[in-house]
Amino acid sequence: MAPPLLRLDQIKLTFGGTPLLEDAALSVGEGERIALVGRNGSGKSTLLKIAAGIVEPTSGEVFRHPGATIRYLAQAPDMDGFADVHAYVEAGLGPADDPYRVTYLLEHLGLTGQEKPGQLSGGEARRAALARVLAPQPDILLLDEPTNHLDLTTIEWLEDELRQIRSALVVISHDRRFLENVSRSTIWLDRGVTRRLEQGFGHFEEWRDKILEEEERDLHKLGRQIVREEHWLRYGVTARRKRNMRRLGELQAMRNEFRTHRRAQGTAVLAASDSKESGKLVIEAKGLAKSYDGRVLVKDFSTRIMRGDRVGLVGPNGAGKTTLLSMLTGMLPPDEGTLRLGVNLEMAVLDQKRESLNPDETLAHYLTDGRGENVVVNGEQRHVVSYMKDFLFQPEQARTPIRELSGGEKARLMLARVLARPANLLILDEPTNDLDMETLDLLQELVTGFAGTVILVSHDRDFLDRTVTSVIAPEGDGRWLEYAGGYADMMAQRREMALTKREVKASGSRGSSQAETAAPEPKREEKRKLSYKQKFALETLPGKIEALAAEIAALEKKLADPELYAKNPDLFAKTAGELEKKREAHAAMEEEWLELEMLREEMEG
Repeated sequence: MAPPLLRLDQIKLTFGGTPLLEDAALSVGEGERIALVGRNGSGKSTLLKIAAGIVEPTSGEVFRHPGATIRYLAQAPDMDGFADVHAYVEAGLGPADDPYRVTYLLEHLGLTGQEKPGQLSGGEARRAALARVLAPQPDILLLDEPTNHLDLTTIEWLEDELRQIRSALVVISHDRRFLENVSRSTIWLDRGVTRRLEQGFGHFEEWRDKILEEEERDLHKLGRQIVREEHWLRYGVTARRKRNMRRLGELQAMRNEFRTHRRAQGTAVLAASDSKESGKLVIEAKGLAKSYDGRVLVKDFSTRIMRGDRVGLVGPNGAGKTTLLSMLTGMLPPDEGTLRLGVNLEMAVLDQKRESLNPDETLAHYLTDGRGENVVVNGEQRHVVSYMKDFLFQPEQARTPIRELSGGEKARLMLARVLARPANLLILDEPTNDLDMETLDLLQELVTGFAGTVILVSHDRDFLDRTVTSVIAPEGDGRWLEYAGGYADMMAQRREMALTKREVKASGSRGSSQAETAAPEPKREEKRKLSYKQKFALETLPGKIEALAAEIAALEKKLADPELYAKNPDLFAKTAGELEKKREAHAAMEEEWLELEMLREEMEG
């Protein structure tokens, strides 16, 4: 096995209190694809900075192969001293690198290269930094939140780009679908310690949950053992004094272990404040249109949004999502068309622009609007510190200026303020930015369980698939269409529509060609039939699907054994891998059967 290009071992880093990193490790070999995951504030970005040589650890071993090139994507790039974006990106190239890569990457990331660094938005600066690290195709890419500020089209392009390059990857991201698509190994940083799973992120959450369950079980056993030892020392035989002193020492050690054990960080408590029920009709739009400087952003758009609907808006940056959202909520008048809002609407809005936060304002002042020490949630007064704890803030942070918060903490703070407002219509513009996956899960539960109506803008495909009942997407030239279901459903419907158009076009082309050469009398179209192979598959697939489902159930039962991982980790990993393959095969068979069944119905109908 080839030696690693980068290795961190027994890394410790402390700033005076509880160590941020206690026993962290990272090993990156040629061509490896690693997802680095963990809660906000767990030290992921810091570990990546240690790997890049930007931060020095308190102790531990750091090895970088002398011939390896490493590029690091920071969350806040420094572009001082460069005349324009093209010069900044070009400076990342080595002597043997292809300068055409700069133009190619800037074009796909929506930049011309002529932009001035001082005039860039946060998202544009981030895309320029991404182009700079990708341009030289280094041996190792260290990417900290590469999908932030990217639209869905660009995220999918980035996935393809990362799949094609030879570089090894270590990626931090809160985009589940992105991590599933680019990773082959997963490193979990939790309470200062790393654990490694030799499978992609798609297998991580189940693995993590098993580890946490085992830890809680072991801690419970330790607690019971302490109780038993205390009882023996008080009431047991005391003749063998020496043995008693040894057991007393062991008891003290167990007490210390139990007391100092760092439990897993708690989860945020997200709950929207209740409001009176809105009318059944929430929004009715007819023929909405909006243009800016001659550019049509929305043209002839109509929709009806009813109480309980959860609508997602997707599309490239600049397509007009925010414009359409503003018109639908009555905040922006349309150039044409009519808008009718339902009765009893109480709206709560989460704006994506965190720049609007006053950096000098304290957390407590922001949550209470400066009105004392209490915040009203669901009609009840709660002390602001108590409410902050629901969103994983510490009591001492109440007087902390907002400028000292991380991106994830700012996201949670804005959520805390929005969810305290009574509402039956939630407007969420990029609510998933900078949230860790555990908080994302809770936000997902809140959105799906919300009794009112939700309209959200998001580039997170997994979040959309889990939450929305329909998706509104741009089709070009200002046209927007609404699709039933989530993002994956929208893509499937688009593929089906494109296929139908191609078939109609091909049919029309054949018809014109035949009209030129054949007699004017039209021929009756012959009824199409399934081929023998398609018929055989249609008849045999249900039995295969059922048999495979039984095999999957047996493997799931085997993995459900809580002792399996502890007794035989290799067997556990082998079984989990086999289960994943069978699930994929099962899904593929069901998809094939469904397509054949639809084809049969179409031919018979």
